[in-house]
Amino acid sequence: MVKALAIIPARGGSKGVPRKNIRSFAGYPLVAYSIAASLQAKTVSRTIVSTDDEEIATISRQFGAEVPFLRPVELAQDNSTDFSVFVHALQWLDEHENHKPEVVVHLRPTSPIRPVDCVDNAVRILLDHPEVDCVRGVVPAGQNPHKMWRIEPGSGRMVPLLTVPGIAEPYNAPRQVLPAVYWQTGHIDVIRSSTILQKGSMTGDIIFPITIDPCFTVDLDTPSDWAKAEWLVTNGRLDFVTPGKPPRPMPNRIELLVMDFDGVLTDNRVWTDQDGREMVASNRSDSYGLGLLRTSGVESVVISKETNPVVSARCKKIGVQVLQGIDDKEAALKGLLERRGIDPACVVYIGNDINDLPCFHLVGWAVAVPDALPEAVRQADHVLSHNGGHGAVRELCDLILQHKRG
Repeated sequence: MVKALAIIPARGGSKGVPRKNIRSFAGYPLVAYSIAASLQAKTVSRTIVSTDDEEIATISRQFGAEVPFLRPVELAQDNSTDFSVFVHALQWLDEHENHKPEVVVHLRPTSPIRPVDCVDNAVRILLDHPEVDCVRGVVPAGQNPHKMWRIEPGSGRMVPLLTVPGIAEPYNAPRQVLPAVYWQTGHIDVIRSSTILQKGSMTGDIIFPITIDPCFTVDLDTPSDWAKAEWLVTNGRLDFVTPGKPPRPMPNRIELLVMDFDGVLTDNRVWTDQDGREMVASNRSDSYGLGLLRTSGVESVVISKETNPVVSARCKKIGVQVLQGIDDKEAALKGLLERRGIDPACVVYIGNDINDLPCFHLVGWAVAVPDALPEAVRQADHVLSHNGGHGAVRELCDLILQHKRG
């Protein structure tokens, strides 16, 4: 069976979201999702990232991709075309490695949420139809162009954008009788190399679709796009390709919230006076959120490695039990749950450091603050938008309360 070469274009420049291709997306660099989609596909034999950027190259290699060359700067501009990038990659591989793939898979980092069978299904469609030049990912269009208009510059008249044989006024017709239309996504294109090199096109003449469920559709061009897409990853219950383990959904039943202290209820800084007394900064909205959570029937506990009066004082102030001086948080949490008779699957844990990770795997839902260590962010089921000590706990309390309300 012919196997494909995957090419992932990831230039260093980005205007809407700076350093977009390696910015953390739900715990991993954005480009890692496209690399994972390629590496996990059975029909792909080689995964290459085409970039002009050394940092992107390094990170791409860390996640398993090859970066055999750096793309010329002139092919990494805002107006650079996919065609020029792919011609360069194919010609470089031919000239330097005598590598001539028959099929190329185009995976755009800006569409990171892909069904697990997306790549293999698209490649097989192309291979099963020798007459086809390209297979392109599409979704049913959210807006029907048969109900769209143009406005004539001179007269100001509205003119239908499209006509439909047999339907006199498609713009007045029920949606159900109009032809189905589709919108191309950035999830995947599978192209014959001959289409690119001989026909001079990224699609050719005969294009087949692979239809993707619209729930997987995101396009990351602005910070607001980013926030919506991360919410989809952690709350959408989608079966998608991920560089690590798929995030688990929030449990339907929650009985206990367990928190680290430093870096979660504080911003991880400490002030020390000449007598060794310490002070920390915390957020009043966290305590209010914990009160609302307690009223709803969900208790909270702090497990902290530190033994410090400031920890006790703050926890007493917000009405939360605290276990201090805990070197083995997992053992302490297991003991706590056994004593209280609580199922670990009904527990939410929020942390920020490597000593929290054993607890992540013990409970039903693991949460990290966004400024946590990368290992914690990557292993969490959900990453909050507020940093520790800046309303992260309140944000989590609101999420749990909203989930309980259904």
